[in-house]
Amino acid sequence: MSSELERVVTVVPEAGLHARPAATFVETVTDADSDVQIAHATDGDDDTDLTPAASMIAVTSLGVEHGEEIRIVADGPDAEATLDALERVLTTPEDELDGENATATDTDTDADATTDTNA
Repeated sequence: MSSELERVVTVVPEAGLHARPAATFVETVTDADSDVQIAHATDGDDDTDLTPAASMIAVTSLGVEHGEEIRIVADGPDAEATLDALERVLTTPEDELDGENATATDTDTDADATTDTNA
């Protein structure tokens, strides 16, 4: 029995699937227990157009722009959760993604400063 699932998502970040949104996308894929591939939705259901979503170079080479649709295929034990997480990345404006990352970075910086002060 295959656990392969597929979803088509419209890319919201203004930069498309480049730079930070792509890095967040690839990081989400590498944290998953499923094999994930992507393609332009306009490529249809032909699996030969799918590219590995765990590769930053492959993802950015697609040249996906704001407002374009991409097809995401996930196969594995957490395929649905992975698609949910990737859809969240793709449908969140970049400034909101930055805010989430900045909060984590600020917390880490504060912890480092405390550690350095006490050293």
